[in-house]
Order: sequence, then C-alpha cells, then structure tokens
Amino acid sequence: MPSANIFKFETKRKNLYLRVAKGHFATCNSHSNYYVDVVAQKSRLSEAKAVAEELCSELRLHTVVDTVLCLDGTEVIGTCLADDLTQADYSNMNAHKSIYVVTPESVNTSQLLFRDNIVPMIEGKHVLILAVSVATGRTVQAAIEAVRYYGGEVSGIAAIFATVDECDGLPVVSVFDPQDLQDYATYKPSECPLCKSGVKLDALINCHGFSKL
Repeated sequence: MPSANIFKFETKRKNLYLRVAKGHFATCNSHSNYYVDVVAQKSRLSEAKAVAEELCSELRLHTVVDTVLCLDGTEVIGTCLADDLTQADYSNMNAHKSIYVVTPESVNTSQLLFRDNIVPMIEGKHVLILAVSVATGRTVQAAIEAVRYYGGEVSGIAAIFATVDECDGLPVVSVFDPQDLQDYATYKPSECPLCKSGVKLDALINCHGFSKL
C-alpha cells in the first residue's frame, strides 16, 4: 500500500481521527476505493474513549441499552460506551444502569452463537450492536438475527464507519460516513469498475486490518 495514499484527518474531538488509504481494496463481500483503518481506535484507550463519547452523544437521549454486543473486536470501545451510557445525567436514558458488554462466537463464519451463561445477558434485553463498519450489512444482519433468536430486542446499531442509515429497519449511528470521504465508493466484486479497468488490488482488508498484495 503506497504510503503516499495514507491520510489522517483530525476532527473537532480530541483523539478522534479518520485514517484512510486510497486504492483498490477487497473484503469477502465487496470492493472499495478506500480502506478505513480503525485498528488504533479499537486498541488504543484514548481513541476508543473518543469514539465512545461520539457515539454516546447520539445514543444517550433516545436509545435504551441493557447490553452492548461487540462485533469485530470492538470490546474496548464497547466498554467505554457502556461506561458513558451509565453516567449520572437527568437526560441520560441509561443513567445508573448496569450494562453488559458481550461478544458472540462465530459458527461456520456466518452464524453467531451465545453460550448458555451468556444468554441471560441477551434474552429479554435491549441490545445495542456495535460494529467496526456497516457497509454491506451482512455481519450486522447476522447479529440482528442472533439477538432475536435468543430472545433479545435490538435497540440500535452503532459503528465507527457506516455507508447506510439503517439496517433491517433499525437506525445506524456512526462516527464517520461517506460524507467524510466525498469520493468513497463500494461495489459488488462482479461490478467493480476498478477490476474492469484492470486496476490490481492493493490489499485484502477486514476488521483486523489489511494484507498487501
């Protein structure tokens, strides 16, 4: 991945950055012209807190949360978000509550499983799904189906980056969206114009990072 294509955009909030690389990238479901790097936001406490604060400002007034379901390795952000959502505040719907932070197991790469001792943290609870990104929506859709199967109610979806405003009729709250990258585009692999133009892939990407080709 050429270093000249890596950008770091600062925001008004301290420790909140948008890091991207421009090129030709592929996930298992799509191709895109940008790679949004969220590894530091998942791993560095100060950045995780900044992401959580931004999401909390959108969620605290209208979203009931009993459990944060963390996908894609977002447990640090999820813990910070749960802490922010339970802070004492007359306008905070979740003030003084105890919020669970859980992670599902993956079966056959697409189905999600909760062990018997985790099920009580889902069943009958308002569950906020937290993901790295929501683009095709397949990963989040699997989480929605799992929460409903185990008797929970999905109260919302939160992500660092999202290209959609809703998924399965549920609102998606994100820190960043394509408005922050005016020429951002994503395609089905069979419809990718970069592939059709003979542009080789720069890297394979997923929630863990990238692998150069």
